[in-house]
Amino acid sequence: MPTAYDQFILFGDSITQESGAQQRGFSFAPALQNAYIRRLDVVNRGLSGYNTDQALKVLPNIIPSPERVQVRFLMIFFGANDASLPEAVNKQHVPILRYKENLAKIITHPAIVAHKPRIVLVAPPPVNEYLIWVDEKDMGYDKPSRTALGTKSYADAACELGEELGIPVLNLWGAFMSKTGWSIGEPVPGSLNVVQNSILVDLLHDGLHFNPMGYQILYDELMKLIAKQWPDQLPDNLPYVLPRWNEPSEWVSFDSL
Repeated sequence: MPTAYDQFILFGDSITQESGAQQRGFSFAPALQNAYIRRLDVVNRGLSGYNTDQALKVLPNIIPSPERVQVRFLMIFFGANDASLPEAVNKQHVPILRYKENLAKIITHPAIVAHKPRIVLVAPPPVNEYLIWVDEKDMGYDKPSRTALGTKSYADAACELGEELGIPVLNLWGAFMSKTGWSIGEPVPGSLNVVQNSILVDLLHDGLHFNPMGYQILYDELMKLIAKQWPDQLPDNLPYVLPRWNEPSEWVSFDSL
């Protein structure tokens, strides 16, 4: 019977789906795959356009049965679409209370609980209304589909849920904001009511999706979180699943299986 690698599943929307693309440079999914090469299979299950309503519906098709393979890590990264305005043309909006309930249902879904995975909940990042408006005005929208303040409230909701459920949260909104120099109490960068922030331009190529700098922050923050929560699961602390070609001791152990 072939040796199965445990999985590190990335479950999210277009920001996750596009984290495998490398046209702009550094990207998150390939970097994570390289870090865990020969130790875990990194599986990108990003679904462009999905909100948490849709994520909850397709979840049974995303998570394999424990009989097939073990899910060791699950990164859950939704909210960018849920945070669309109720009146937005894209019709992706999910009210914030239902967004929070959906995340809780995903985390506690029987298909996930069966694996007892190490779960990382990612709070959605900021948006830059200036850049969003450039594209959406050409699409016929009468205003941006998302707001900086609205997205912050969804990030806060994800952080609150993580605390309530005892789930580690990667606060990407806070990580991005720390780069902008923003302080609590100041106007939120990214809003059309605030002078455009050059750091957000560097992080978000269209006001929503990431440039390499944004994916680098996601990767770095994930590694910091794993180091804090599960240091034994850092790549360098995990053994190879299959033996090295030139290590007799590993082959002896492998032959005995």
